[in-house]
Amino acid sequence: MKGLLIVIAALLLAGCATDTSAPTRVAEDFYRALSEGRPDAACLLLAPRTAAKLPDDGQSCGQALGELALSGGSLQEAVAWGEEAQVRLSEDTLFLHRYAEGWKVKAAGCEQRPELPYDCEVED
Repeated sequence: MKGLLIVIAALLLAGCATDTSAPTRVAEDFYRALSEGRPDAACLLLAPRTAAKLPDDGQSCGQALGELALSGGSLQEAVAWGEEAQVRLSEDTLFLHRYAEGWKVKAAGCEQRPELPYDCEVED
């Protein structure tokens, strides 16, 4: 009986976990677009405020994103909680938010700093 209770508890807890496949796919698509020289396509995967804040005057989002030396790498870990997600790649950490139309990148080019918030090259 005790074993059955443990199995039931594990199944209930697993049901609470948020699926990370969608934000992971968006992070990978973002870096695929950049590596293929399609920064405008990568901009479409940015959150609206992030895409609006990125370019300088007279620049498009794609031009601004293309000037940055962002590098993704292989998937290390993805976690999601509610409407937020973090995808850690070997060379970057991205933060995403789930909107009505799907997951969008809120921040990229993020570097962890001890006891401080992440420092991100692209953020809202």
